[in-house]
Amino acid sequence: MAKTQVGSSAKETLFRQEAPGGITYRIPALLFLPDKSLFLAFAEERSSPRDGHVKFLVMRRGQKEGKSVQWGPKEPLTTALLPGHRTMNPCPVYEKTSGQVFLFFICVRRHISEWHQIMSRKNAARLCFVSSQDGGYTWSQLTDLTDQVIGHDLRNWATFAVGPGHGLQMSCGRLVIPAYAYYMHWSFFAPSSVNNIKPHCFIFYSDDHGKNWAWGRLLKSLQTIECQVAELTSQDNHRVLYCNARSPDKYRAEAFSVDYGTQFEESFLCKELPETGNGCQGSVVSFTPVLQPSEPGRRENTTALKTTKSWMVFSHPASRHERVNLGIYLNTSPLVKGNWKDPWVLYEGPSGYSDLAVCEEGQSLLFGCLFECGVSREYEEIAFQLFTDVDLLRNVKEG
Repeated sequence: MAKTQVGSSAKETLFRQEAPGGITYRIPALLFLPDKSLFLAFAEERSSPRDGHVKFLVMRRGQKEGKSVQWGPKEPLTTALLPGHRTMNPCPVYEKTSGQVFLFFICVRRHISEWHQIMSRKNAARLCFVSSQDGGYTWSQLTDLTDQVIGHDLRNWATFAVGPGHGLQMSCGRLVIPAYAYYMHWSFFAPSSVNNIKPHCFIFYSDDHGKNWAWGRLLKSLQTIECQVAELTSQDNHRVLYCNARSPDKYRAEAFSVDYGTQFEESFLCKELPETGNGCQGSVVSFTPVLQPSEPGRRENTTALKTTKSWMVFSHPASRHERVNLGIYLNTSPLVKGNWKDPWVLYEGPSGYSDLAVCEEGQSLLFGCLFECGVSREYEEIAFQLFTDVDLLRNVKEG
């Protein structure tokens, strides 16, 4: 078993490209199961780096032992397959009451790209999941929710996807799967124009431990695609669902919902989080800070705690021009606009998609980051790295 030691300098490769242009692993998703002290790391296995060459999903299980992780072997997820389709965009979520892991993904008809679906205005994606009751040792057969959950509304979607990256269970018990759809805005003057097709993020959700699912309203005020969500708690204990999304408009999009994600009322482009060239997926998690002022390296922002009990961490390439230098951003007052700090570069060099997980165990805070990286290209490997809240506060820059 490979072993990951804690610290900002430790990096463990979990999935590696077998040869240039050959079998490649992309689209990381990370989940932490607190009652089992277990990480689940997911990715797509592809016959080449191209989106159309996805074969199936793979997984590795990582047992956390104190401040290290013992990783098991790579396993193909053989039940997460739909005949005639390729499986994409892993998006796991953990239902704490039952101990059940739901792994959502989309199944897209083979040889049909996202761009082809948009141009033809014919969706080729299905909303599917598999589940596990034993921490990922075994998985259920595939469930296709497309007709049951989306139904006739799919006629207005050129295509859609979930995540990628982790979902969320809110404190009220709601399970949340972030998603986006290319919605066809019908116009009397140009009813079939591709210019009327715009991407908008939203959520799929379940309020009965995953038995039934529905979807919330599209965030139509901005163009948004790949997204993740986090729950924030204000100082007066109100819960807010925050959404951070990739945008074609040069900056990341942020949105807030006070009805658990059924509708996002407030949205804006965040000038402190610029996009990377043509954009890139990013990951976000919230956590409750552990205040230990005497600990070396910690810098506390007591005024931030007056507005929220939650802090947030965001991972994304730090360059404005290309996918390089994976940045870790901190926000100590996320309910107030413009409070992201300048990033700490966790990995210098080509880097792409990433996914974060937080382990809150008593007075200890530990973060896991699963991310694409390489020497020449960002998809040469998918690596895992641990860092503590002390590492975060010591390395992050004041904005």
